[in-house]
Amino acid sequence: MLRLSILITLLLTTIYMTGCGALAPEVTTDSSKASLAIPSATALPATSDTSETAIRFLENRVKGDPDDIVAQNRLGGFYLQLLRETGNVSYLNLATRAAEASLKSVPAEQNAGGLELLAQAEFGSHDFAKARDHATKLITIEPGKKAAFAYGLLGDSLSELGEYDKAEAAYQQLQKLSRSGTFTLTRLARRDWLRGEVKNAEQLFTQALLTAIEGVPPSRETVAWCRWQLGELAFAGGDYETAEKHAREALTTYPGYFRGLAALGRVRAARNDLAGAIEQYEHAVRIIPEPVFVAALGDLYKLAGRDKEAAAQYALVEQTAKLSVASGQLYNRQLALFDADHDLKAEEAYSLARTEYEMRHDLYGADALAWTALKAGKVSAAQEAIKDALRPGTKDARLLYHAGMIAKAAGDQRAARDYLERALALNPQFDPLQSVIARKALAE
Repeated sequence: MLRLSILITLLLTTIYMTGCGALAPEVTTDSSKASLAIPSATALPATSDTSETAIRFLENRVKGDPDDIVAQNRLGGFYLQLLRETGNVSYLNLATRAAEASLKSVPAEQNAGGLELLAQAEFGSHDFAKARDHATKLITIEPGKKAAFAYGLLGDSLSELGEYDKAEAAYQQLQKLSRSGTFTLTRLARRDWLRGEVKNAEQLFTQALLTAIEGVPPSRETVAWCRWQLGELAFAGGDYETAEKHAREALTTYPGYFRGLAALGRVRAARNDLAGAIEQYEHAVRIIPEPVFVAALGDLYKLAGRDKEAAAQYALVEQTAKLSVASGQLYNRQLALFDADHDLKAEEAYSLARTEYEMRHDLYGADALAWTALKAGKVSAAQEAIKDALRPGTKDARLLYHAGMIAKAAGDQRAARDYLERALALNPQFDPLQSVIARKALAE
């Protein structure tokens, strides 16, 4: 199964495609709310019908007048909203086209909305360097309080590029301009997660959820996303009961929410409910064949002895490689890790991870490089890369597992034992297949 950390990283790095992104209402909340109990989930109404009606109207509008930048920018925003709700990356391409058409009509200096839309689309496409540059330009075009969004986007882009000190400076500017809105809180939560400050991250996501619930009206996707994210944190710490609770509440808020379905499937696998896990992942994959979900379902089929069905899922993941070539670098890291986890095409996986890391020096890029290097027999390269992955102190069992296996391959049995023990103590069922390998390696 593709790891929790990749799921967290992928979906947090596409935070502009979540309800906690720039299109969510910026509502303030008292910091004391972090200590309050999270209210029970209730179903929230959908906005998809309204969005689809607005999209049809705006599509007709720009068809008749391509230079209507207000319509182009609004249309792009609705495309990103549907992307958040469905996970369908075709909406990302449509949003990019709308942004480009808007900026073609009116340049960025007089069209901050078009530039903002383009930067969001670039970030969602994992073109973080361009998103960084355009966020920087946005700050010069709209200084002062209007620059809050741009500083958030700048911080996220720098973080994904591994420039954590510069990202922190951008987040500090964001805090000065907007201290306690959902947009700010979610970014600070992710920052603290990467630092290993899990309690702080949990507190900030709790505040973000309470803020989202108070929206008028509350956004169904925003609230569900925040509940799902709290479940991700609980799972990372091995608290499967709490993780399942948050996943179920995300699904109560937003029935059929694909992130919640996959999260519930992963928790059920960790709790040895293989049939229940398969059921949830099958549902998620029917909604959106995201490679993380497809690979996870394949692993569960393998554990259930359904080898033919597992092979079909693995083949679907490999087919995504062709899509990745066509759509840029969206799935490169996932595919490299999938091959490494399943001992497939070791050299190709290492080459892919190395190319990715040359563009993005973030900690999970270093981890992917380390893991693929180990599988390609490049132990020294793996040792160097895993040091960079561990440096920020992120509490992720998969990072520790990789470090342990690399130390074992290097003959450092003491370090291998330490890393593997820490990984399994943190999250004993971090992955249905890899956690078994970790326990076996520790026993050896």
